[in-house]
Amino acid sequence: MGSITRSFANNIGTSGILKAGAFNNASLNNVTALNASIATAGMTLISSQTASNSATVSFTTGIDSTYKEYQFYFIDIHARTDAVTFDFNLSTDSGSNYNVTKTTTAFRAYQSESGVDTNLGYRTGNDLAQSTSYQNIGYDLGNGADESCSGNLTLFNPSSTTYVKHFISISECNTTNDESVNLYIAGYGNTTSAVNAVQFKMSSGNFDGTILMYGIK
Repeated sequence: MGSITRSFANNIGTSGILKAGAFNNASLNNVTALNASIATAGMTLISSQTASNSATVSFTTGIDSTYKEYQFYFIDIHARTDAVTFDFNLSTDSGSNYNVTKTTTAFRAYQSESGVDTNLGYRTGNDLAQSTSYQNIGYDLGNGADESCSGNLTLFNPSSTTYVKHFISISECNTTNDESVNLYIAGYGNTTSAVNAVQFKMSSGNFDGTILMYGIK
């Protein structure tokens, strides 16, 4: 065994973890800079909006070529009207119109509080086929004082002028029928124009809650 290999082996603890002696500098005190790819990795919070009996929440700035992926987290979305859906749409004109043509798929799993009703299956009523309508990402929401919906929407490379705009959403909601519904939506905005604004709203009435927008390079 060579001296370098022996020295390395002697610095491995019984649990297989390198000992502090295996490193020339066991702290970060002397680190003056990180590689650019490391320093800029991770999620960056761009914007946070709180709805309070609001009709819509719109993100009209910050969606550009800076990031290849945008993630929206909607937290405790509370419907003011019973039995409604939580929806979103995309814009290519900075929010003047939210009418991007979309094709999507949808499936969900649910269970009632009583445990009697359960199901897992495709939801034809929640998908779109070349439609400019708002896409549902939470459905049949109840407006009880303790009922809400939370989840996320991921939008990929919205600034591309070559490809369509893919998105995926996963949500967990309380329904008006006292069910736990886990809804999955995926699809694409069928446009090669850059998407630069996103709007959230209920199918009817207002809502409360927080929506965060993150960028990922």
